[in-house]
Amino acid sequence: MIMRSIGTLILLFVQWVNVPLPNTPRTADGKANLTAATPKTPDGKPDLSGLWRNPNGKYLDNIAADGLDLPFQPAAAALYKQRQENFSKDRPSGRCLPHGIPDAMLVPATPFKIIQTPAETMILYENQGHFRQVFTDGRDFPPQMDSTWLGYSIGKWEGDTFVVDTRGLNDLTYLDDGGHPHSDAYHPVERFHRRDFGHLDMELIVDDPKAYTRQWSVTFHFELFPDNEIMESVCENELDWQHLVGK
Repeated sequence: MIMRSIGTLILLFVQWVNVPLPNTPRTADGKANLTAATPKTPDGKPDLSGLWRNPNGKYLDNIAADGLDLPFQPAAAALYKQRQENFSKDRPSGRCLPHGIPDAMLVPATPFKIIQTPAETMILYENQGHFRQVFTDGRDFPPQMDSTWLGYSIGKWEGDTFVVDTRGLNDLTYLDDGGHPHSDAYHPVERFHRRDFGHLDMELIVDDPKAYTRQWSVTFHFELFPDNEIMESVCENELDWQHLVGK
């Protein structure tokens, strides 16, 4: 078990016992073969199902870590500068409020799980126990949507790429822990592509005319976390570890 202090939170990570999972291609030494072919669903689409994690925490700290020059609107630039100066002390995740899109996927210590079905794809976040529903049953967006932390998502396939369109987001989350902002006009589009058994790429397209002068994008590379499952995670400021160890 590993205890790690993050801001005002004390997080205790206890890893489940490693259990070899069925339907996992393996190398001669019994390890998961992460370069094996991409699995397919019965209808021939890539199967994104699996437990995934971000191998590099740099994007959680700074979504523009690869040198992106983000096209801020003046008010957004001022807000980002303020958050940088105060070390993002008011970020929602530091108060046990949800991470958003994309940073809920960027926490390197906690994985997320994708469960893909014909009518719906679920994304389960170990961090704080949140989830998203991506509907693929042909529906459109509701005419009225409440603003929420993770929005309302509809997915479709473009060849081997799963495209997720999300709307109805509030302006309370940060794009990263470094404080890159978004407004209530934030309209993210995520393009998922499973390159092989163990590697999942996701391009995020940020469309937010209130915060940025034009669309911009960044690509993340996730790795399969084989032979593991997500575990319970409860966030209660200084009491996280008590929930995790049951005391």
